[in-house]
Amino acid sequence: MLRKLNEKLRKRLKRKIHIRKTISGTAECPRMTVTRSNCNLSVQVIDDVKGVTLASASTLEKDLRNLKPNTKGGKAIGEVIGKRLLEKNITSVVFDRNGYLYHGVVKSIADGAREAGVKF
Repeated sequence: MLRKLNEKLRKRLKRKIHIRKTISGTAECPRMTVTRSNCNLSVQVIDDVKGVTLASASTLEKDLRNLKPNTKGGKAIGEVIGKRLLEKNITSVVFDRNGYLYHGVVKSIADGAREAGVKF
């Protein structure tokens, strides 16, 4: 069991490094990265040039604590981060799936942000 878990983590980290070689966020088009676990979801929008987080949303926040880390919760988190980005006049981002497969929760976060009006 432990060996399989380590192998899955190693493969995800390998994909993450491969993705991050090409993706970088700027002030005009920041990087939107997704982190998921069995209990929580988190999305950050990062300006890699300055090294600052421009906006974030997580199921650890009081307002979003009732959301579960499934596709419905992912869509809601995506809509929340989309609204926060539009309040800061950020309309386009680069999507960083952080080594996760673009399927399920990660895809629903992206769809929720697109429905809120963010382009990527």
